[in-house]
Amino acid sequence: MTKQLAEKSIGELAPLLESKEVSPVEVTEAVLKQVETYNEQTNAYIRVDAEDAQTSAKIAESEIMKGNYKGKLHGIPMALKDIFYVKDKVVTMGSKIHKDFKPSYSATVVEKLAEAGVIFTGTLNMHEYAWGGTNNNPHFGPCRNPWDLEKIPGGSSGGSGAAVAADMTIASLGTDTGGSIRIPSAVCGIVGLKPTHGRVSKHGVFPLSWSLDHAGPMTKTVTDAAILLEYIAGFDPKDPTTIDRPVTSYTTGLSEDLKGMVIGVEEDFYLTNLQPGVQELFDKAIETLKTLGAEIKPIKIPSLKNAHYAEMITVLAEASAIHHTNLKRRPEDFGKDVRLSLELGEIPSAVEYVQAQQIRYKIKQEFQEIFKTVDTILAPTLPFTAPTIGQEITIINNQELKVSDELIRLQSPANLTGLPSISVPCGLSENMPVGIQFIGNAFDEQMIIKAAYAFESTNPMEGRKPQLDGVVERV
Repeated sequence: MTKQLAEKSIGELAPLLESKEVSPVEVTEAVLKQVETYNEQTNAYIRVDAEDAQTSAKIAESEIMKGNYKGKLHGIPMALKDIFYVKDKVVTMGSKIHKDFKPSYSATVVEKLAEAGVIFTGTLNMHEYAWGGTNNNPHFGPCRNPWDLEKIPGGSSGGSGAAVAADMTIASLGTDTGGSIRIPSAVCGIVGLKPTHGRVSKHGVFPLSWSLDHAGPMTKTVTDAAILLEYIAGFDPKDPTTIDRPVTSYTTGLSEDLKGMVIGVEEDFYLTNLQPGVQELFDKAIETLKTLGAEIKPIKIPSLKNAHYAEMITVLAEASAIHHTNLKRRPEDFGKDVRLSLELGEIPSAVEYVQAQQIRYKIKQEFQEIFKTVDTILAPTLPFTAPTIGQEITIINNQELKVSDELIRLQSPANLTGLPSISVPCGLSENMPVGIQFIGNAFDEQMIIKAAYAFESTNPMEGRKPQLDGVVERV
């Protein structure tokens, strides 16, 4: 029963907790048991707060027993990427420089989750300062993919991806600057939602790139992502990038019918240099969406060919501005890969940065035009399955390509434009998860959640989950 509770989603646990059929203490113990059993293998957690979690679970149990049920997150155990500030708790950002940092306040999203009754079980491994897509962390060790411990879990929110997939947390939050929610979600076989830029507060979230950063849910199901978004979305006067737009109920109106939905597919950019297994599953996903009633429409977004350049110039410059002082004073305290990226970020000129923003504006305009004719855009989340830990080059269609570039190639347009994007599993290739992403118009998270929910309802994973004994089984 313990393992079964840890395997459940928010959507499954909430009614059990509300009806008092199970208690927050039981669910928390189940999750902590998974952590105790599997964290040594996966290295998903940086810190486990077992005693605090057990204390909070008893408080939640008492509240629910007295009839003070707060809602769907009350009594749900969650661990967060170690980049979200928690008052008076060490938050490392996966770094040596901040290994003893204790913020004097909590992030807005952390406060919202706490008010909703979430039980925090600890903090999760990540790529140092969120500046990378592998989660090969030199200070805390690499996080490992529970589907294959020799593979990366993706990054920078790799600990979140691995922990959700291995049932070491019921759900999590990640951050996404160039795919850091969607990359680990795709390679770990879970759901990752990057909301519209400005939809979720980043106050109390250590920045990588001010204009590209997003925070969002990483969950076992699309419904859970919708539930979490309802709780964390909204205007925050403490974050000047948030936009004051109404937050709707993202869990309403979900159905398995996509009749009348027009889904755009941009082949020139999104469907080049894909592993054969990824291409096969993407083609299968298109046929599935057609059977659900969707219309598939070919589209063209010409400026996407310049998206990688604009993304890299922007993130390099903005990240290096954030870390400039420490880079000058204590460069040896950064990991080798992050230090190199920060040094590269000192090179672009103001002219190049402005040119990148001009490209960005053009891409955004082209997407706006496309969304006059389609409801959402479908693309592979990644061009390949999870690379091996330490792998720097991948070969796709007889071409040698940099793993670091390929991890963000299909992700960066949604960051540049700030448009919402959700990655949902679409099956396995050579026993490793593959994801597809639905990209939506600004503040239209409801549309991409609807599309992802309908697709998920066709059971593309066929009930398969990672088994840390090395065997993939149906459950």
